[in-house]
Amino acid sequence: MTLRWASMADVDRQREYSPSSCLPNGDYQTYILEYRRASEAAWARAGDHPTASTTTVRYGDDEAHVIDVMALGGDRPAPLLAFIHGGYWQELSRVESRFPTAACIAQGWSYAAIDHTLAPDAPLDRIVDECRRAVRTLAARAEALSLDANRIVLAGHSAGAHLAAMVAADPGGTDVAGLALVSGIYELEPLIGTAVNNRLGLDPDTARRNSPLLIDVTGSPSTLVAHGSDETSEFKAQSNAFGRHLEAAGTTVSMLEVAGRNHFDVILDLAEPNTPLGDAVERLMRSL
Repeated sequence: MTLRWASMADVDRQREYSPSSCLPNGDYQTYILEYRRASEAAWARAGDHPTASTTTVRYGDDEAHVIDVMALGGDRPAPLLAFIHGGYWQELSRVESRFPTAACIAQGWSYAAIDHTLAPDAPLDRIVDECRRAVRTLAARAEALSLDANRIVLAGHSAGAHLAAMVAADPGGTDVAGLALVSGIYELEPLIGTAVNNRLGLDPDTARRNSPLLIDVTGSPSTLVAHGSDETSEFKAQSNAFGRHLEAAGTTVSMLEVAGRNHFDVILDLAEPNTPLGDAVERLMRSL
C-alpha cells in the first residue's frame, strides 16, 4: 500500500488524517474519558504492589517536563516500558497515559508516562527535542529507579508513535532496546492544509525533517508497528510504509493489524495479556 496524499483533494486528506472519521458518530471524547478512568484505576492498583513505588522525574524547567514512573522495585533492576501519548501533539498528557501501569507491574516491568509541551505552546522541533531529553533522563536515572537501562522499550500512540520513532532515530541520543509504535503517523507533510495544522504550524521543511519515513533510521531497535483494523486507509498506509522503511534499514520489524480496534481503543491493550497487541508487546519485552 502506498501513501496517496499528494494526489488527494484537501477534503479527502482532511478525512483520511482525521482518525475520528472512522467512528460511528465521529466523537472521540468517550475514549479520552476512558483513558482517564482506566489510568486512575491502574495507577492505584499498581501502587498496591508490595515493592512498587511512584516517582515524579523532571527533565527540564517547563511545567510539562515531567515523567510519572511506577518502578517495580525488588532485588533486580526491572525492564521499563516508557510511553509517549497521542493527541496530534496538541492534546492529552501523562495523566491520561497511566492505563498500562497495573498490567506492566503484574508482568514484572516498570512503567513511565512521558509528558511534553503541547502545540501551539511549542513547535514540533522542540517537542521532539523534549521527548529525546526525557528518554535520556530516564536512562540516566535508571540505577536510582531500579530500572535496567539496557531494557527500555519506548512505546507511543498516534503522534506519540511519531515522537518515539524520532527519539530512536536520533544518532546522538540514548539507545532504547525496542519500540512499540501504535497507530502512528510517520510522514507529516500531508497534514499541511488540514485542520490539524492550524495549531501545529508545520511548513514543508519542518514536516520533512520530522518525518521518520523520510529520514535515515539505520540502527533502530527491534520494532513493533501496529494499528487497528478500523482506521483510515492513510493511517494504515503510514504504518505499513514505515514498517517497510525500517526493514530496508535492517531493523527487525513485527507488523500487526488488530482486528476490531479503532485508532482510539487499540492502545488500551498496550500491556494487556491475552490481547493481540499486549501479547506482541510482551514478546518484544521478553526478547530483550
